[in-house]
Amino acid sequence: MTEKLQGSSFIGFARGQGNGGDFQAMNAASGEALAPAYSAVTGDEFERAMALAKEAFPKYSVLPAQKRAEFLRKTAENIDAAVDDFSVRGPLETALPEGRMRGETGRTSGQLRLFASLIEEGSWVNARIEHALPDREPIPKPDVRSMLVPLGPVAVFCASNFPLAFSVSGGDTASALASGCPVVVKAHHSHLGMAELVGDCVVRAAQETGMPEGVFSLLYGGRDIGTGLVAHPVTQAVGFTGSRGGGTALMKVAAERAQPIPVYAEMSSINPVVFLPGALAEKGAALAEGFFGSLTLGAGQFCTNPGLIFLPEEGADEFLSQLAEQVSGGPGVTMLNSGIYDAYLDRVKELGASQGVALLAAAPVVDHQATPAVFTVSVEDFVAQPDLQDECFGPATLIVQGSVDEITAALGDLEGQLTGSIFGTDAELAEASDLVGTLQSRVGRVMFNNFPTGVEVCHSMVHGGPYPSTSDGRSTSVGTLSIERFCRYAAWQSFPESALPEELKDENPRGISRLVDGKYSH
Repeated sequence: MTEKLQGSSFIGFARGQGNGGDFQAMNAASGEALAPAYSAVTGDEFERAMALAKEAFPKYSVLPAQKRAEFLRKTAENIDAAVDDFSVRGPLETALPEGRMRGETGRTSGQLRLFASLIEEGSWVNARIEHALPDREPIPKPDVRSMLVPLGPVAVFCASNFPLAFSVSGGDTASALASGCPVVVKAHHSHLGMAELVGDCVVRAAQETGMPEGVFSLLYGGRDIGTGLVAHPVTQAVGFTGSRGGGTALMKVAAERAQPIPVYAEMSSINPVVFLPGALAEKGAALAEGFFGSLTLGAGQFCTNPGLIFLPEEGADEFLSQLAEQVSGGPGVTMLNSGIYDAYLDRVKELGASQGVALLAAAPVVDHQATPAVFTVSVEDFVAQPDLQDECFGPATLIVQGSVDEITAALGDLEGQLTGSIFGTDAELAEASDLVGTLQSRVGRVMFNNFPTGVEVCHSMVHGGPYPSTSDGRSTSVGTLSIERFCRYAAWQSFPESALPEELKDENPRGISRLVDGKYSH
């Protein structure tokens, strides 16, 4: 499989030359360098990629939806066909198992097909028509029609923890391409080979379906390439999944441009889980077992990892006992890279040294592998130390104990989160409106009797939340609503029918749902 890798960027349909091999992917388990050596994109190649994206936008954005859908489906087909290559290279670069690579391949191709279906149907543009009333007094009403249109070229940053679903052709790229925006991707150093394999799938699909060159480029390089992408005047929006530090740095670059642009950054989240007394009384041991599975899934390297538990002071003994037993026997797991592993160890030490925090249980230490750990703290000490809300990226969690009223109050002081979960009986939920309302105000997705790990890719999913879980809590990075991030509303006033987009013509040739004179209609 190494023979398929060239170690260079995709500049439109061409391959970059680079500087002769500047860095290599590392075997996550052994620390050994993996062939080939990768070359950072040169300055001229970078400018070429941006120029191609600029040239592609006016051509790609006006293609019929069926043509863009054909491109997305061909990309999905190519990705599915490469699953065996992903299943070999992915585990080497990330330590994620072959089964995860195969599952993530299906999710990646599936969301491409979902967006293809969305844009073929067409109603996503939210077309609105207000017919003219020339005889209206005292002022005639003009004909005004509006819909979503693409912003322009989008910069996408690959995520360390999802080499497929949140990377080269992941949700950000899929939604941007679906909307009509060319994409320039910045590869992640944790999975350089995976990026090249997927990039090849996208480029071949673009060529096979007649897309304009520049609709997609994939760049290798350091932070200077990342900041350069955001600062470049061609870029009109940014998709990012990663750390709070990385996301806020890109937000600062975007805000300081002569033309500021939106950065849709998914950053840190500890995803609080609230257990109510009734649920604990009914199935405390089973809940502990389920929580442990969620906590340790993928070595805790999910943005939806449950890093915070709120637990009543009374009736929690069975839960705590079972969770401690599970954690104490938990296995060590190799993390995505050494930097993430070192950061996990540092954060676990910080938690253990915090005021009022006690270790409930921890698995035996395994060299170079993350092992689970669970800490406890009173609600008073938790509220008094805001840094206890800092994310611990890995299989560790903090249990906060207090009364239900104290827990409700503490939830209101949480930073913004991607998810929040409540476990209880139906009767408890009916009586917990304050708790539910408080939690809902701090998260993007609130769940009942569900653990947070696992995000369904569908039309109604919201994978976003108040800052700092994302840079813009009005958006989502998963599901078809994410297409709106890379669009803006445009209006046509007093245009002749022949000059209007198909979506806004009176005869509605695409048969989409529209708001016409204040009433929804097909």
